[in-house]
Amino acid sequence: MSVLVYTESENGKFKKNALEVASYAAEVAKLLGTNAVSISINATENETLGTYGISKVLNVSNDKLSTFNAKGYANTIVQAAKAENAQVIITSSSTDAKYLAPLVSASLKAGYAPNVVAAPESTSPFTVKRTAFSNKGFALTQINTEIKVVGVSNNSFGIIENATTATVESFDPSLEDNDFSTKSTKVDKVIGKATIADADIVVSGGRGLKGPENWGMIEKLADVLGAATACSKPVSDLGWRPHGEHVGQTGKPVASNLYIAIGISGAIQHLAGVSASKTKVVINTDPEAPFFKAADYGIVGDAFEVVPQLIEKLKEFKAQNA
Repeated sequence: MSVLVYTESENGKFKKNALEVASYAAEVAKLLGTNAVSISINATENETLGTYGISKVLNVSNDKLSTFNAKGYANTIVQAAKAENAQVIITSSSTDAKYLAPLVSASLKAGYAPNVVAAPESTSPFTVKRTAFSNKGFALTQINTEIKVVGVSNNSFGIIENATTATVESFDPSLEDNDFSTKSTKVDKVIGKATIADADIVVSGGRGLKGPENWGMIEKLADVLGAATACSKPVSDLGWRPHGEHVGQTGKPVASNLYIAIGISGAIQHLAGVSASKTKVVINTDPEAPFFKAADYGIVGDAFEVVPQLIEKLKEFKAQNA
């Protein structure tokens, strides 16, 4: 019996959420009196997972899995779970993980609880705390099946070092053509910038910027802060920014430590998708904008005046504290 965790990687390197779910798996394994095992796919730094409490890594090296494929990845995880007699299977709450986790759950006849924000409240019965009602509340959910699948919300449990020695073993899943009945025809990736999923800080712009030609100040602020850039749905619909930067309930969810909304009024769908962020800042000329009710800090002012001053002050602060 073990706890199995799927640790996501990109270009061979583990994503930030991989270290968080590894930390979570180590805690669950401790509560259950067992060990935490990772399944990684085409990763090259597997030994580092021992830093976060993983005792064994099943490393899959397979060119067929070089591009994410929900069915192929899910089947790989299912086979690893059976090989390790895993009682609990843990994933992140990334877009990819939310595609494959239900497939894993169905294959293993396991209960699945997504959006989990804390270690289990109890292991008998197995009870987890998760967000509900678009992050407006919490639910304590029991998983009563023999095998459990848990999806951990990004930036909720934290990355916790729990040093142990991780042994790395090759794992060769049996994959058939049917596992790749759905194929990716194009993959757009952000190169050289922080991604929305992994960024501690996200700077987001809305229609208040008046046009794509004004997006330079969003990128300048993001560069100073080491942040990812994002946008509201209307901005991506208008073609000002790529759809990959659209955040909100109908776009990418954001659970950053700091979320800065510039020229975004705060439609309910947008707020629902970013409410998991720990600190929210809004800059808007309209004091009645809905975002002010959800924000921790707000500036009523013209973004074209406020943001350049903010950039300069941040540059001064960094220079003085370098």
